[in-house]
Amino acid sequence: MADSSGKPSVLFVCVHNAGRSQMAAAWLTHLAGDRVEVRSAGSDPRASVNPAAVAAMAEAGIDISAETPKVLTVDAVRESDVCVTMGCGDTCPVLPGKRYLDWQLEDPAGQGVEAVRPIRDEIRALVEGLIEEIAPEATA
Repeated sequence: MADSSGKPSVLFVCVHNAGRSQMAAAWLTHLAGDRVEVRSAGSDPRASVNPAAVAAMAEAGIDISAETPKVLTVDAVRESDVCVTMGCGDTCPVLPGKRYLDWQLEDPAGQGVEAVRPIRDEIRALVEGLIEEIAPEATA
């Protein structure tokens, strides 16, 4: 379960690629560093990342303000070892040999930063568990 560089790759998918999947990708990049290849996409991407998600992540010291929502492609799924869906239903292409996880998370769309904070924290905990599973730190 790794790309040609030997790193596992993870694709986070939600409908708009503006909140949950952006926060998850940012957490994974922040917490796992270069041990994991990270992608995110949406089945119906918005024009920009949710400002409340940007604010909530900034409170945690992570800047996602420059991120842009991307459309989900079959290639993105094909190139990923793990595909984590977050409320996108049946719109994510299912390919044989891929691992799929479905994280049941509240949609932060249209909510203020106060409502997004617990979603951000829940995503961090899920990402930490995923890292332990697919890319644990080497122990001396």
